[in-house]
Amino acid sequence: MRMKDILGRLDETRRLWLGEVVRFGIVGITATLIQYLVYWICLHWLSPWLSLTGGYIVSFLYNFYASTHFTFRVAANVRHGVGFLLSHGVNYLLQMLTLQFFLWLGVGKQVAPIPMFCVCVPVNFLLVRYFLKR
Repeated sequence: MRMKDILGRLDETRRLWLGEVVRFGIVGITATLIQYLVYWICLHWLSPWLSLTGGYIVSFLYNFYASTHFTFRVAANVRHGVGFLLSHGVNYLLQMLTLQFFLWLGVGKQVAPIPMFCVCVPVNFLLVRYFLKR
């Protein structure tokens, strides 16, 4: 069965939602890679928490632009910016707590962000979608 046949069976609402999920995945993977790369580079000179913060800031800037223009296709205005900032504030705190948890468990500082991302990325999708789509 071809992808076109599968998508043709979905109603318009589900097709639009699926498109958002796929686009979010593309943007999310890219933003996560950016964040991890900056984290990994900074880790040579800074603590894990400062490295994560630096990566988060760089990733946040890319993510806001890509999420508004590509993922959810909404205007990048003050209201969306504030909502995005709030959702990412919650996500940042969640990332810091989960990073600390995995470091506490003994996971190496170079790999600890990987399970952290597995926890935080789905939560972030729900938060960002809520703030950008309302």
